[in-house]
Amino acid sequence: MLSFEDGRYLFTYALDAPQSADISLLMPHRADQYASPTLHPIFQMNLPEGYVLEQLRNRLAKATPLDPMLLLALTGREAAIGRVRVEAPELEAALGEGRRTGKGENLTSILAWDGAEDLFNALAQRYLFRTGVSGVQPKVLVPELPESAAAGKASLTTSDLIVKSGGAEFPGLAVNEYVCMSAAKAAGLPVPEFHLSDNHQLFVMRRFDRLPDASSLGFEDMAALMGKGTTEKYDSSYERVARCVELFCAEDHHVAGLAQLFDQVALSCILGNGDAHLKNFGVLYSDPSQNDVRLAPAYDIVNTTAYIRDDQLALTLGGSRSLFASRLHLFEFAGRCRIAEPAVRITRLLEAVESVLGHERNLLATVPDVRTALKESFDGFASLFERKHASK
Repeated sequence: MLSFEDGRYLFTYALDAPQSADISLLMPHRADQYASPTLHPIFQMNLPEGYVLEQLRNRLAKATPLDPMLLLALTGREAAIGRVRVEAPELEAALGEGRRTGKGENLTSILAWDGAEDLFNALAQRYLFRTGVSGVQPKVLVPELPESAAAGKASLTTSDLIVKSGGAEFPGLAVNEYVCMSAAKAAGLPVPEFHLSDNHQLFVMRRFDRLPDASSLGFEDMAALMGKGTTEKYDSSYERVARCVELFCAEDHHVAGLAQLFDQVALSCILGNGDAHLKNFGVLYSDPSQNDVRLAPAYDIVNTTAYIRDDQLALTLGGSRSLFASRLHLFEFAGRCRIAEPAVRITRLLEAVESVLGHERNLLATVPDVRTALKESFDGFASLFERKHASK
């Protein structure tokens, strides 16, 4: 049970709760309460930010002020990322019909949207109270209506889609993320299934914390694993993320997890991604009793220098946040990640990015600022990398 009393958030397990019911790798079952002056990181992990938070404020402005407990109750019931669910019967009764959401959307229809209406805003309003997914970027968690159901055949909703829009603040962001995620896929990194809408306005990703039978996998981002709240997601280093991989992943997943982490960090340096913070890395597991914790697929990879010209790394690498300096510190980081031939891995990443930039040249031509930023990031990294190895 979670409560807020005397300025503290208190969480208590039922005495007979099994290990499989542990809510976090950091919070195993115990008789004593877990007390904190702020909401525990595992609960903070899915609290809405940015666009979704603002929409919730607008929707409930006349009813009640928002606080962390209310936000958790609003968005943590059925669709929060991971295994943790929150039930608040009194809130359910108070909201009544106001909390009802749509029954689902067809992926094909979302991707074929012709722009005649503001589809993203419509989806956000329809599914606002089930969007238990963090992030400042405008995004909404939509239940997927299978093709068979759309065709009039009986079927159950089996999955969720994360639908993102850059809006006016981040022009071309859907194309940006699609190209960057395509580069990650081409480089061999594990990634969720993702799509770009036909009009290039929406990026759609299938959530990766659900099994085919719709059961939930545990998910915890690196902020939660480090005991940090959402506001502290930039307060760490990639070296500490590597340490978390070793601390929390099952031993037989260490080598693969560290190699994937190195590739993700190197790819962020190549693509000019200054937003690879603690919440953009995480782990998956069946439940805490199974010892199968592994690094989650790569997600939320974008070029940020298209919007912040002189952007820096989200976390420190070799003690620095400089994207330029990162091109050198990567080789030190390779040793931390047990990479025997970092130059070979970086060359493979560069080849993958170059291939995707070439293959998607027509798509990138529709967003010239993003195209320029990606090209400058790639050329700058590749040039320094080539000089470094030419001098050996």
